[in-house]
Amino acid sequence: MENVGCDFSPMEQSLKEDIRKVINALQNNLDMMGDGNYCLLGDFEKIKDEFLSIEMKAATFYLNCYLSPFTDKYPEISICVQNMSKRRHGGLIVIQREDSLQSLLKPGIPIGAELTHSLLESIFFSGNPLHDGAVVVSQNHIVSAANVLPLSDRYTGEKKLGTRHRAALGLSEQSDALVLIVSEETGRVSFAKSGNLYPIINQGSF
Repeated sequence: MENVGCDFSPMEQSLKEDIRKVINALQNNLDMMGDGNYCLLGDFEKIKDEFLSIEMKAATFYLNCYLSPFTDKYPEISICVQNMSKRRHGGLIVIQREDSLQSLLKPGIPIGAELTHSLLESIFFSGNPLHDGAVVVSQNHIVSAANVLPLSDRYTGEKKLGTRHRAALGLSEQSDALVLIVSEETGRVSFAKSGNLYPIINQGSF
């Protein structure tokens, strides 16, 4: 795992408590399996939801840690994606870290402005001609919008993903960039890193 340089202690304690609850629930199911009148299916659904909640909590924490060394504007990014999530405005935000991205994407429209959540949100407004591409953020500035990212072809068949998610995965497979995705269909927020997708908490800031 990448060294994220964050104090993991409070989150570690919280995750441990959540995992213990899941273990206790599984143990309870194991104990009840001898009871012919007891149906496990409802409990399994609850436990699955608990696992997803734990994953989202951990991903949200790590995203904060991954972003903070490379931009001071991560609270602005947080506000942006939360607002976009509530409004079901799709979006793709690339956070450049150490790797150059110049050869990996088809350049869009230069912006060259200080990053604010209101400017980011306006770019992804459905009436804006720039909203379909990806925004590239470097340090505390929006470098460009309407960038075209390389698409991943790893997810096919039943796991087929939309274009935004495939683009996020594609760039993260070829660079150390972090790519935030807001789904237009569901409003769900996730991020891609090193060729993997992680859901993050949609309520509050990350």
